[in-house]
Amino acid sequence: MGKTRKAVDKPAKLSFMLIGQYEHTIDSKKRLALPAKFRGELGEKVIITRGVESCLAVYTLEEWKVFSDKLSSLTLSQPEARSFSRMMLSGAMEVSLDKLGRILVPDYLKKYAGLEKNVTICGLSNRLEIWDSAKWNVYKENAEKGVEEVVSKLGSLGI
Repeated sequence: MGKTRKAVDKPAKLSFMLIGQYEHTIDSKKRLALPAKFRGELGEKVIITRGVESCLAVYTLEEWKVFSDKLSSLTLSQPEARSFSRMMLSGAMEVSLDKLGRILVPDYLKKYAGLEKNVTICGLSNRLEIWDSAKWNVYKENAEKGVEEVVSKLGSLGI
């Protein structure tokens, strides 16, 4: 009689959370090193696209699929939905991380976000945002000034 093998459940995929703020620089070859803390979670390839408020957004392939599916489900009869989908999807590019965890930032995206040399990379749970550091500092200062008002509005949403 042969032994019966007991089925073993595969462990559930560990969820991750991209959080924190990191200062980096874009080199002369337009390469940007992503924070070492995130490289294992991001995988070998990521999607980089336009973000809102003049920054760039970086998604894992899995998160991009979720996001692009949501965009595909938007109603095409609404001009805002069409415009947002066009902005996000037409600006998207799949890029590979090299052995040092760097990505090549395409010229059109670099120009869109006004990226020079110094950038701030922000972890926002399911994506990264890449900001020109000077623009990020202005944005952050303005956001911090109105935080009490924002908190009171979000309180009604249970946050």
